[in-house]
Amino acid sequence: MRRTRFDDWDCSVARSVDILGDWWTPMVIRSALLGARRFEQFTDALGIPRNVLTERLNRLVDEGIMTKVEYQERPVRYEYRLTEKGIGLYPVIVSLLEWGNRWLDWDGEDPPVHLVDRHTGEAVEPILVDARTGRPLDPRETAAVFARSGTGRPPEVVRDR
Repeated sequence: MRRTRFDDWDCSVARSVDILGDWWTPMVIRSALLGARRFEQFTDALGIPRNVLTERLNRLVDEGIMTKVEYQERPVRYEYRLTEKGIGLYPVIVSLLEWGNRWLDWDGEDPPVHLVDRHTGEAVEPILVDARTGRPLDPRETAAVFARSGTGRPPEVVRDR
């Protein structure tokens, strides 16, 4: 089955999903955020097939999310480091973590992963906020304004939820 591509849609969500929307890519990014850099570190952490990892890493490099850095000459070996664009995905991964912690069934147990402050060890409770006001974002209090439209229609504001 051929997957639908969204890379030419006039939508940031669709184009992001085109890059990140398979089940392995977010896991590769998560592993990189946790410190994996070398091919074997990714395969060991994820149990991902080598050919699939190669494809995902190449795509992430092509998209500027990771960079490939030689760390050994003979034989030539590379490690993969997140770029600023890749580090910019941290809030996305944290949001997935927090959503899973809140909404998935953990059989009465606490979720397996929580964020803590690296220096104090204190629990971190992430929220998505408006940087201008500091207020938490609420979909019932915000609207998406479509500034461009390939349909020739004027920009619209989506209000119904």
